[in-house]
Amino acid sequence: MSTHRPPTLAPTGQPSWRHRRFDRDHALGLRLTLAATAAFLVLVPFSLLTLLVLGAWAPLHRLDTGVTHTLHDYAQDHPAWVVLMRIWTEVFAPMPLRAVALLLVVWLLRRGARRLALWAATTMVVGGSVGPLLKLLVGRDRPELLDPVARAAGYSFPSGHALNATLAAGVLVLVLLPYAGRGMVRAALWVAAVLLTVVTGLSRVALGVHFTSDVVGGWLLGVAVLAATTAAFTSWRAHTGLRPVRPTRDGVAPEVERHPGAA
Repeated sequence: MSTHRPPTLAPTGQPSWRHRRFDRDHALGLRLTLAATAAFLVLVPFSLLTLLVLGAWAPLHRLDTGVTHTLHDYAQDHPAWVVLMRIWTEVFAPMPLRAVALLLVVWLLRRGARRLALWAATTMVVGGSVGPLLKLLVGRDRPELLDPVARAAGYSFPSGHALNATLAAGVLVLVLLPYAGRGMVRAALWVAAVLLTVVTGLSRVALGVHFTSDVVGGWLLGVAVLAATTAAFTSWRAHTGLRPVRPTRDGVAPEVERHPGAA
């Protein structure tokens, strides 16, 4: 016996808004709704963290300063560690990562994947623009340390390095997953993306130019932007009749690997 229930009809005779949002077969149904919900759920902890930073919440302040001073003491006793962190933070700074993303966009355009290139560019531009704006709005000063091992200009929250590393790693993974096949190559791609994101954020705290909450804020904001732009791209796919995908498993446009002009 079939357990499929007929759609709930609105007074107009059309399926209700709730049914359209959660219908597995509807073009703008379940997958788009879940992607948009994911973006919102990531923005909630980011917004809460921002409020705690603005309110100078004492437990967060103690955690931030405790981690900062502990890592600063370690850095002063280990100059090789400082050199490694400086190299890493320069190599994976926002501008080099944006340059890599630009090369990816150009490559996609040459393959005829214009919409996918637009998604990648939009993700980087939106995230890269929101970060500096939030820095100005929050206006948090950077850590003040005696005998600092590194210096940085501007405000502190959220970390631009952590934000752009998250954006770049996410864009690269979601575009390149269809080319990674299965098994070790796919796992290596994910591991590289996580290492890029985590170590870049760690380098900013290790050098004493950001608090831990600055870096966490950058990570959360980056994930939120990725989720939001991916939801929009998923909406476009549904409108054009392309098969549904699970971005973290299939990438945002798996058909581009075999049919470059399909996205």
